[in-house]
Amino acid sequence: MSLRLYFLRHGETVYSRTGGYCGDLDPELTNEGTQMAKAFAETYHSLPWAAVYVSPMKRTIATAKPLCDAIGVEMQIRPGLKEIGYGKWEDKTAEFVQQHFTEDYVRWLTEPAWNPPTGGETSVQIASRAMPVIAEIQEKYSTGNVLVVSHKATIRIILCSLLGIDIGRYRDRINALAASVSIVKFGEHGPLLEVLGDRHHLPDQLRDLPGT
Repeated sequence: MSLRLYFLRHGETVYSRTGGYCGDLDPELTNEGTQMAKAFAETYHSLPWAAVYVSPMKRTIATAKPLCDAIGVEMQIRPGLKEIGYGKWEDKTAEFVQQHFTEDYVRWLTEPAWNPPTGGETSVQIASRAMPVIAEIQEKYSTGNVLVVSHKATIRIILCSLLGIDIGRYRDRINALAASVSIVKFGEHGPLLEVLGDRHHLPDQLRDLPGT
């Protein structure tokens, strides 16, 4: 049996619905986001879970809670799994940022690996705090299923790091909609992406929500 990591993005918040920048902000899930978390738990509770690792934000904890309650596993909180810090862009729209932080915005779009949002984090910084969590999981669990509940940019950067994709291209190569699941199997040849951005556990009315 191999180790499989299930990367689950948190359920919907007002920011994942509207597209405003939300990294260090700590919103609750919307009602629909809570339903997404419950739908994940209903679909996946029968898997034999070895552990659940979770970002310390309210939206990720609330997403992990239904499954943890169903299977009786305590979530392990890791700050390294937090979302990208957007600095002065927090709570702003892309249009506002483009107008008021034009040079930083262009540099960030061109090469986010080394150019952060104004006062925020680069992709390299996110990888440097998130990948040690993945290494910890690999060290503790050589086999089994481990759930990692995190955020859109962080999950995409982790996946790029595991798959040998330039982390500066995370927005161009990987997508992670709200409450989507991506699965990586660790075998003799290293990480293998088995599933990317799956949302079939969601009912149609949640799966088809715009702006997530």
